[in-house]
Amino acid sequence: MGSMSLLKTRRGSLKSKIPSAAQIRADVMAGLVVALALIPEAIAFSLIAGVDPRVGLYASFVMAVSIAFLGGRPAMISAATGAMALVAAPLSIEYGVDYLIAATLMAGVIQIVLGLLGVSKLMRFVPPSVMTGFINALAILIFLAQLPHLAGVGVPIYAMVAIGLAIIFGLPLITKAVPAPLVAIVVLTVGALAMGIPARTVGDMGELPDTFPVPLIPNVPVNAETFLLILPYAITLALVGLMESLMTAKVVDDQTETSSNHAREARGQGIANILVGCFGGMAGCAMIGQTMINIKSGARTRISTFLAGVFLLILCVGLGDIVGMIPIAALVAVMFFVAIVTFDWHSIAPKTVKRMPWTETLVMVVTVAVVVWTHNLALGVIVGVIVSMVLFARKAAMQADVTSVLDPEGGTRVYSVNGEVFFASTGELVQRFDYAEEGLSKVVVDMAGAHVWDSSAVAALDQVSEHFRRHGVQVEITGLNEPSERLHKELTGSTAGGH
Repeated sequence: MGSMSLLKTRRGSLKSKIPSAAQIRADVMAGLVVALALIPEAIAFSLIAGVDPRVGLYASFVMAVSIAFLGGRPAMISAATGAMALVAAPLSIEYGVDYLIAATLMAGVIQIVLGLLGVSKLMRFVPPSVMTGFINALAILIFLAQLPHLAGVGVPIYAMVAIGLAIIFGLPLITKAVPAPLVAIVVLTVGALAMGIPARTVGDMGELPDTFPVPLIPNVPVNAETFLLILPYAITLALVGLMESLMTAKVVDDQTETSSNHAREARGQGIANILVGCFGGMAGCAMIGQTMINIKSGARTRISTFLAGVFLLILCVGLGDIVGMIPIAALVAVMFFVAIVTFDWHSIAPKTVKRMPWTETLVMVVTVAVVVWTHNLALGVIVGVIVSMVLFARKAAMQADVTSVLDPEGGTRVYSVNGEVFFASTGELVQRFDYAEEGLSKVVVDMAGAHVWDSSAVAALDQVSEHFRRHGVQVEITGLNEPSERLHKELTGSTAGGH
């Protein structure tokens, strides 16, 4: 009976991992929509990096296909990104695409090493307010990135974008059988061709590849000079790519209420970038915009990620002429939709702002401001985390308090310390004792309500003891919890007690 029960459990578990037909259909359709959205993005990012559009398109294909198998977050899209293009641009523009490919290969190796060292665990130190700021800033950047496509265009183009948004938001109210963004792209493309609207198309942005990518070795000198030249770029690419990928994975975790393997994702990003470099592509990472398109289109499995890459190559190589006819206005409408649904509108609602601590709102605003100002998501997250840490330290320091009571018989005063004692609170803590009080022969410092965190706290207790000793007062420190007692002993060589 036990064996049969175990067998049924295993069969049930296996069955639960196999996606349903409806889910597979959703993943296939979502992959197609993402592929269409990837084409202009990859071309634009290639231009930013100063390389041929095929470099970005090949990178997006290889990255998406490989990360589908190697990544730790199902349904997340990785490809060539704007942040990575900005980092790589100075190198490729000054030294050429071969140096960019070499930096991509080195960045992949660095990411694998960081993944093995457990860098993904650092995500636990990113507070929710920074995550919210990251999401909101990304939505703003996605929105702003579409505005150049609408500069100086006529009323028909604005009408196309409006119609596209109406389809995307309205169609799900009628049916969800097909992704609304895909319907909007098809309708607007057919409409523009039928009516002869002179709209800018995907084909106008750059030449699409007509062959499959082939393995290559970058033509760079293999010496110390080359290594030192590309190392700073490779390190930056590795860190920016990992940060964006892990942050995006966390966003998808929250959106889908599922968990992902961040350590595997870090290693997978590294291996994928090595493969990208081997096929002549530029470094890539997770894309929050395309990932949100994928998720909002119903995708939940690795099938969507894999097919996004496959469809991308098929569309470019086999159907390049047709894809080239898609008006940019249709893709702008899709990206506007992504920006709208990505932004956390609840975070700026008056009720939320009034209820949330002002420090968390400040951290969110700072994160958004830095990202939007610099267009650097990694820098915004780092600054947000630092500001959050400073505000937390300030708050924790203010919680430390000292109260005292005098022994009825006189001669002994008991000081009770409560709160967190660390470097930020020790300065004020030392000043809370009356060292010159007359008639005292003994002082008891009761630490039962406090916790000693660092060497500054231990030094502060020794300083308090020294001040009283100068006035001929005996000091006894009591009530230290076990970790605090251990730290005190390690740093002073003696247990707390009479001084």
